[in-house]
Amino acid sequence: MKFNDAVWGVLLALLGAAVLVHVQGFPRIPGQNIGPGIFPGLVATGLGVCGLLLIARGLRSRRAAPATPWAQAPGWMGSGRHLLAFAVLVGVNVFYLLAVERLGFILCAFVYLAALMWVLRVRPAMLLPVALIATLLIHTAFYRLLKVPLPWGVLQRWAW
Repeated sequence: MKFNDAVWGVLLALLGAAVLVHVQGFPRIPGQNIGPGIFPGLVATGLGVCGLLLIARGLRSRRAAPATPWAQAPGWMGSGRHLLAFAVLVGVNVFYLLAVERLGFILCAFVYLAALMWVLRVRPAMLLPVALIATLLIHTAFYRLLKVPLPWGVLQRWAW
């Protein structure tokens, strides 16, 4: 969906206001002028200012072209191939979230990458080897180098 900038501006300003309200509850550090809420507060203020600027820009564009809708569907939504790609993208993310603990990172990441490459029309001869090698490289980088505890799932007995 393509939304008018004013819509995004309102959401951004509301997010900034919510963060500002939340950081007010952060504890104060005795003897310090700057507490733990200063940086989130600065970011929230920046979000609010950007939100206000987007609102002004969106309202200005509506004044220039009043017939412009607040939201409109992009052209790709009329394409079956693109809708399938979007559905696969959402589906593999849901699959990963639901299955990674049981099946493990390696199997889920392999299915994830293979499905995305399939929908992007990668040649079948390349799809499986690239998905496997990329999965193993990603696993090695995160598990061995960065020490991220990735789940092994059904491959637990072969964990390295």
